[in-house]
Amino acid sequence: MIPKVHTQIIELGDGRTISIETGKLAKQAHGSVVVQMGKAMLLCTVVSNYKQSDLDFLPLTVDYREKFAAAGRYPGGFFKREARPTDAEVLTMRLVDRVLRPLFPKDYHAETQVMIQLMSADEDVMADSLAGLAASAAIQLSDIPFETPISEVRVARVNGEFVINPSRTLLEQADIDMTIGASADSVMMVEGEMDECSEEEMAEAIKFAHEAIKIQCAAQVALAEAFGKKETREYAPEEENEELAARIHEAAYQKCYDIAKKGTSKVERTNAFAAVKEEIIASFTEEEIAEFGGLVGKYFNKANKTAVRELTLSEGLRLDGRKTTEIRPIWCEVDYLPSTHGSAIFTRGETQALATVTLGTSREANQIDMPTYQGEETFYLHYNFPPFCTGEARPLRGTSRREVGHGNLAQRALKGMIPDNCPYTVRVVSEVLESNGSSSMATVCAGTMALMDAGVQMKKPVSGIAMGLISDGDRYAVLSDILGDEDHLGDMDFKVTGTADGITACQMDIKVKGLSYEILVSALKQARDGRLHILGKLTDTIAQPGEEVKAHAPKMITRRIPNEFIGALIGPGGKVIQEMQKETGCTIVINEDPVTEEGIVEILGTDQTGIDSVLAKIDSLLFKPQVGSVYEVKVIKMLDFGAVVEYLEAPGNEVLLHISELAWERTDNVTDVVNMGDVFDVKYFGRDPKTRKEKVSRKAILPKPEGFVARPPRDNNKPRDNRSRDNRGDRKPRQPRNDKE
Repeated sequence: MIPKVHTQIIELGDGRTISIETGKLAKQAHGSVVVQMGKAMLLCTVVSNYKQSDLDFLPLTVDYREKFAAAGRYPGGFFKREARPTDAEVLTMRLVDRVLRPLFPKDYHAETQVMIQLMSADEDVMADSLAGLAASAAIQLSDIPFETPISEVRVARVNGEFVINPSRTLLEQADIDMTIGASADSVMMVEGEMDECSEEEMAEAIKFAHEAIKIQCAAQVALAEAFGKKETREYAPEEENEELAARIHEAAYQKCYDIAKKGTSKVERTNAFAAVKEEIIASFTEEEIAEFGGLVGKYFNKANKTAVRELTLSEGLRLDGRKTTEIRPIWCEVDYLPSTHGSAIFTRGETQALATVTLGTSREANQIDMPTYQGEETFYLHYNFPPFCTGEARPLRGTSRREVGHGNLAQRALKGMIPDNCPYTVRVVSEVLESNGSSSMATVCAGTMALMDAGVQMKKPVSGIAMGLISDGDRYAVLSDILGDEDHLGDMDFKVTGTADGITACQMDIKVKGLSYEILVSALKQARDGRLHILGKLTDTIAQPGEEVKAHAPKMITRRIPNEFIGALIGPGGKVIQEMQKETGCTIVINEDPVTEEGIVEILGTDQTGIDSVLAKIDSLLFKPQVGSVYEVKVIKMLDFGAVVEYLEAPGNEVLLHISELAWERTDNVTDVVNMGDVFDVKYFGRDPKTRKEKVSRKAILPKPEGFVARPPRDNNKPRDNRSRDNRGDRKPRQPRNDKE
C-alpha cells in the first residue's frame, strides 16, 4: 500500500509551479523530500548522528549528484557508471553548504549528511536552482536542530525583466545571472555574473529573488506542519563557564587590542597573539588546565575577536594598520615566464598570484558532459592553492572544492570580456604563491594581465576586490581589501569584480541578520572605488592587449571552405591533412558549422611560413578559374597528346593543355613547342561540351601567323570512310544463323 503523501505547491507567478512532496521515498532518513518542477525531480535526504563528534566544528557534508539515467543517457567512460562529481556538481554543493552551515547551532557537532540527487531531468529546468530548497525542506521534516528554513533561487534579467529559475535557453539571453540564498528575514548568500551591471541593479535583483524565497520558506513550514512537525532532538551542548570567560577576557582583551593597533605583519601579529595566549595559559594551574580543557583557547579567541572588531568600529583601524578604505600596496609584472603564451604576477600585500595563459585550437576546448547539459568551453580558468602559500605543510588530496569554487568565480569574472571572435581556445591557470586575503581576486587581476600579455584582445580589463563588514547593530564599518583574519571575524565577506563600467561577477556570504539594502549598496559602491584603484595599477603595468601573440606562441588563422571541399582537404584516411601538418609543423583542425554546413578550418602554428603554406593549399583547393581569363601555368608533365600544366597561383590544380592548343601551326610533337618546367600564359575556356573536360589554350593568346589559314570545319554530313553506314548501299540483310547446320 502506498503510504500517505504530503505535498505543498509553490506558485512562481508565471504559470510554473514547484512541488515539495514527502512520505513516499527514503523514510528511514531523518528527513526526505522530492522537489519537482516540470519533469525535473530531486530527491533530498538528510541524516545526522545522534552522538556528538569530538571535533570543534560541524562535520557537515552536502552532496549533489545528477544521475545520467535521469536524462535517459549513459555515463561516459569504460565502466559506464557515475564516479567523482563534476565541477558543476561541486559548485552546487558549495552554494547549498554556504547557506545551511551558519544555521546549525554553533555547539552542534554531530556528523550530518545532506544528499541531493537528480532523479529525473527536464531540459527546460535547471535543477541546481532547486537544490537549496530541497535541502532545507528535508531538514525541516527532521528533528535536527536548525534555526530557520531557507531557500535558494536563480534570478536572471532578460530583456529588462527579472525571471526566477529560468530555463537554460532563457538564461543565455540574460545580462544578470545570480543565485541567491536567504531565509524569510535575511539574505545570506549571493553568487553570480553580470554584463557590467550597476550596484543598484544588483541590489534590485537580490530584492526580487528574496521575495520569491519568502514564499518558498512559508511552503516548507506549511509542509512540516501538515506532515507533523517533530520535536527538535536534544544533544549535549558545549560546556560553558561564564566566570572563566570573564577572567580570560579581562586578561586578553586589552593586550590583543594593543597588538592589533600596531599594524604588524601576519607572522608578527600571529606570534604576538600566540604569546599572549601562552601567558594566559601559564597563569592557570595544572588542575585548572585539566578541568577547563579547550575552553581557554575558545574564550581567548572570542576576546581576541571582540578586541579587533572594536578597534575597527571605534578607531577605524585594522590589523595591519590600514584605514577601512585603504588598499594594500600593489606591484605587478607581465611577461615573467619566457616560454608561456602569456604570464603575469599580481601581488597585493601578502597575497600573490602567478597566472599563465595557453592558446589552442577548438580541439583543446573543455568538454562538459552532464545529464542536464552537454557542451564545451573555449575559455576556462583553473585555480591552484598549494599548502606553501600559507606557510603550511599538509597532504595533497587533489583539487579541493574550494579551488573549484574560487576558479569558477574568477572564470565568470573574466569570460564576458573575451571577444566572441577570439579564434583560440584559451586556458588560464592561476598559481597562488602567497595568501592572506582573497587569492581569488588576485587571480582575476593576474588573469587579466596575463590575457593581455598573451595578445588576447579583451574587450576591457577586469579587476576584483574582497570586501568585509563589521557591525554591532548601531555602528558598522565596510572594509576594503580584507585580510584573511578579517574574513574570519567579520559579518560579511563579499568579492566583487568588474570593469570601469560595471560589475561582471560577485560572491557574498552575509553572516549578519537583517542587513539593510542601504548598507549593501554602500558597501558595493566602496568596493567600486577599490576596484577602480586596483584597475589603475593593472593598466599602469599593461595598458592594452598586445597587437599580436608572442613570437613563440601559436598564431591562429581561421578559414571557411564550402562543405564539398572538406573531404578533399582531409584526403583518403586523413592522408592530405596529415601530410600538411607534418610538412608545415602546423596543427589543422576542421569542424563543420552546424548552421551553414561550411567547413571551419583552424590553422595553429608558430611559423608563419608554415601557416602560409597551409593557406596556399586551401586557396589551391578552392581555386576556380574564370572563363575568358588568362592564367600563368607551369608544365609539370609531358604526354604524347599534350602537356599537363599547373596554375602557378593555385599549386596542385592541374589541367591538360592539348597538343592542338599549343600553337596555331600544326604541332607534331609536344616538345617542339614546350618542355618540362616551362612557364607561360594560357586562356581558360571552361568545360568543353564534347569532352566534358576543362579546356585551356596557349595559342588563343598568341597572334595568328601571317598568312595562316585555318583548316575548314569538318562536314559531319560527308562520309568519312568506307565504314560509314552511308556507304553500305543496298546490302542484303544478314540471314539468321542456323545452329543446326
